[in-house]
Amino acid sequence: MRLLRFAFFKDADAPRASIFYQTELIGRIRMTMDIESLRQWVGKTESRTDQVTAAPMMGLSATLDRDDAAPQPGDALPPLWHWLYFLPIARQAELSEDGHASRGGFLPPVPLPRRMWAGSRFQFHRPLRVGDTVCRSSAITDVSLKDGRTGPLVFVTAQHKISDAHGIAIEEEQNLVYREKPKADSPLPPPKLAPGGSDWQRTIYPDPVLLFRYSALTFNGHRIHYDRPYATEVEGYPGLIVHGPLLATLLLDLVRRNLPDASVSGFFFRAVRPLFDTGSFSVCGRVEADQRHVELWAQSEEGWLAMEATAALR
Repeated sequence: MRLLRFAFFKDADAPRASIFYQTELIGRIRMTMDIESLRQWVGKTESRTDQVTAAPMMGLSATLDRDDAAPQPGDALPPLWHWLYFLPIARQAELSEDGHASRGGFLPPVPLPRRMWAGSRFQFHRPLRVGDTVCRSSAITDVSLKDGRTGPLVFVTAQHKISDAHGIAIEEEQNLVYREKPKADSPLPPPKLAPGGSDWQRTIYPDPVLLFRYSALTFNGHRIHYDRPYATEVEGYPGLIVHGPLLATLLLDLVRRNLPDASVSGFFFRAVRPLFDTGSFSVCGRVEADQRHVELWAQSEEGWLAMEATAALR
């Protein structure tokens, strides 16, 4: 199975809603969402400059339980580890109750309470290297409203281009989805069984320390990843949520562990179902027949699919 395009949720295939979309909310509260005002963010740009330093790499290596040597100037940054840089730095007074920065700014102020990283697609032209001064240019390319099974869904697409002194090194298309907080008695969507027949499999135990360390490395203040009372009592989750980018990083790390000499030219991942710290999960991989693609997935200890991905090899 090769994943070459985005198809995030069944809800994503629903028809586009009208400009003014009304939906009944909890407690018969009604809201009107003006999607055209949100679409004014299309074309909005942002640029950040950073330097690839060794300390964050050492921290992530330790968090992933790797035995890497200390990075030296000129060493290559592994794929996806650019997420350690260009971090959003919001003042404490600018944070919302959930730990995210207040709505607005680069991302549109979508009036829906839950934001999730639905997936991303990457092209890796060449690695960034320790000591490089790098720039990330970002642009909002789409904002759309769709009618989902549980209510309105707003999808925001952003494109990021990361450049070094030689030009563009990494291109990313990132997809975010905003949705309502489901009612307490709302049934979960039916789970999907993970594929079988993996060539590689690694079991991960997502304890609070792992989740806190990754939150700290990426300066992610979202409380659902480290604040259990908030995650369970306010958000209504069964436990702390495993970060989507951490899962994606673990999937590509599985490729590095089993194909250490391989060079990744492209990567796609799609979040399917959340994972929590209430049980272990596994990251799995299988080399496709063409020997140029690796099918990857994360699954719960019960065998439910949580994330699916494809890595392209040079």
